[in-house]
Parts: sequence; C-alpha cells; structure tokens
Amino acid sequence: MSNRFKPKYNIKKGDLVIVITGAAKPRKDDNGKVEYKPRVVKEVLVEAGKVIVEGVNVVSKHTKPSAQNTQGGIVKKEMPIQISNVMLWDAKAKAPTKVKRVREEGKKTVRVSKKSGEII
Repeated sequence: MSNRFKPKYNIKKGDLVIVITGAAKPRKDDNGKVEYKPRVVKEVLVEAGKVIVEGVNVVSKHTKPSAQNTQGGIVKKEMPIQISNVMLWDAKAKAPTKVKRVREEGKKTVRVSKKSGEII
C-alpha cells in the first residue's frame, strides 16, 4: 500500500463480526436456515488490511523451553485474516450488515447500519 493515504475501514477493535468466507463461515442446516455466530475483533491491522478475530484461524505453534517460557510446548495463536472476509454484525436485525457513514453535528461522522439504521 502507498504511504500517502491511510486506508479507512468500517470495522474497529471490539466490534462483533461474522466470517463470510473461509473455514469459519456460516453453514446451512437441514432446513436451509443459516446460523450465524458473531465473534469479537481483537485487533485491526490497518496497513496489512487484515483483522484478528477471536476463535478464527487458530494455529498451533511449537515452542522450545526458554528463559521466559520454561515449560515450552504447544501454544495456540490466532492469526490474521483478510478484512474483506468479515462483515459487521447488526444486533438489532440479527444479521450481517453493510455500513454507511453519516455526518453528525458538523464534522463528526458516525457508522450507521444499512439494515436497521442504528448507530454502531
């Protein structure tokens, strides 16, 4: 990415999101109904265009015993996924939603859900 402009994303740390692509995406049950499982965003990596989502893309890392970690062993760690693979969760509509930005009181902009119209 260029250093001239910093990208602006609609997803922030602490937001509830669902994974729309990949291994953790929602599946259909026997009746054809989709069950969503909203998850919390732990960190947004703006320069890389990635997010770390709780419980998604968990890898096992084998560590040797060291001065800090005398035990060693297998450590589970969440790795980043592309920000385009997640969608913001709208709690009121109980569905994934797109986001629009609305100016409020002059210069302050707020994120608004397109499905329910609620301020996020």
